[in-house]
Amino acid sequence: MQHRLAIALATSTVLALTACQSAGIGPAVNQAAASAQRMATLQQAVAQAGRTPANVARDPYRHPAETLDFFEVDPNDTVVEIWPGGGWYTEILAPYLASGGGRLILGTLDGQLGGVTKLRDANPALYANVTSATFPAFDATAVRVPDGTADVVLTFRNVHNWKMGYRRDDKQDYSADAFRQIYAMLKPGGVLGIVDHRLPENASAERERTSGYIKASTVRQAAEAAGFRLAAESEINANPRDTADWADGVWTLPPALRLKDQDRARYLGIGESDRMTMKFVKPL
Repeated sequence: MQHRLAIALATSTVLALTACQSAGIGPAVNQAAASAQRMATLQQAVAQAGRTPANVARDPYRHPAETLDFFEVDPNDTVVEIWPGGGWYTEILAPYLASGGGRLILGTLDGQLGGVTKLRDANPALYANVTSATFPAFDATAVRVPDGTADVVLTFRNVHNWKMGYRRDDKQDYSADAFRQIYAMLKPGGVLGIVDHRLPENASAERERTSGYIKASTVRQAAEAAGFRLAAESEINANPRDTADWADGVWTLPPALRLKDQDRARYLGIGESDRMTMKFVKPL
């Protein structure tokens, strides 16, 4: 069923763009039509029957179609998804990119598919264009994304981990290296899309090291230091109910719910964290 979905999505995309060209529609209108078609194709990928029910339940907090449209992810793009975890976004990106002949590269700590292996094994045809590379690649022998090959790099709720030194014995901040590697893998004009747990700007530096939240200004500074230009920001994933001051950090809220049954109803009522959504561009 998912393979047929990919064919249908590809066909609808081609027909829509061909109709615009045949009608002699000007560039601005043509661009608007292409954007509308991108959103329609994304919505179909989000709605596909093959998604994991537990992942679908997170859609109201993560707004996947709107988020990927904001990042201008097209079906024929080469996309790098950094640290996909169990494949929440991969489950959407794989059929979406398959519909237009695009390619998905998963940047993982060990260069393997990890939690996405189960998804691939269940539907090999749909994940045929999904490969993996090491990120961040600090070892010269690691298989990394080749420089200048990606149209879009996406990272969801990960920059705070780099700041916190996640998976490093010394817990040192390696965000500068991470951004430099992302910059290198993108083509000129390529897009870096970031979603992360947003810390209020008046919070302490210590909160960035311990809470799982990070300031938007910190993210912007790190990205711009690597050479990126901030193109746009969105409130798609904002949640004003999240005060970002929990004693147990962002993991207090769903889906982690670190406190388990303690005040569970309260935290479920708040929902997932307040998140920044930032689009950066590698200059031409």
